[in-house]
Amino acid sequence: MADTMQFDLVSPERSLVSVPVREVRLPGSEGDLTAMPGHAPAIVTLRPGMVTLVAADGAQSEFAVTGGFAEINAESVSLLAERGHPRAELTQEIFDDMMREALRRRRSVEEKRDSVGEEVVTAAVKLLADMQALGTHVGLDPNQATIPD
Repeated sequence: MADTMQFDLVSPERSLVSVPVREVRLPGSEGDLTAMPGHAPAIVTLRPGMVTLVAADGAQSEFAVTGGFAEINAESVSLLAERGHPRAELTQEIFDDMMREALRRRRSVEEKRDSVGEEVVTAAVKLLADMQALGTHVGLDPNQATIPD
């Protein structure tokens, strides 16, 4: 079995990284998971959180994602993020923009509660909570972002 697997992370704006890794830690919507060489094939829906890459030499790098999905197999992980940023680039301003989008989504589905159903409202509330947790995890203030009435 190989010591590394290929990892590719893309967002609609750009390709963020394409590197060999020893492991990838993912914020799965059903719980966090780690993919390593030899992993069984899977497609995983992601929640907002940090994706951590561990290189062959043990060096780690992190990327913030707002959601998306990852396709995992024995040789690679391909992650398509709704929005993604290297941890080093995640500023309060960028995070505020991400929070505003989550707040807009929640407000939009709450206004349509009767037509969309409780599951959709619950998902929007969970998305917002996951975004707040992401900000807290990286030391940014999730309470700074507001959307106009």
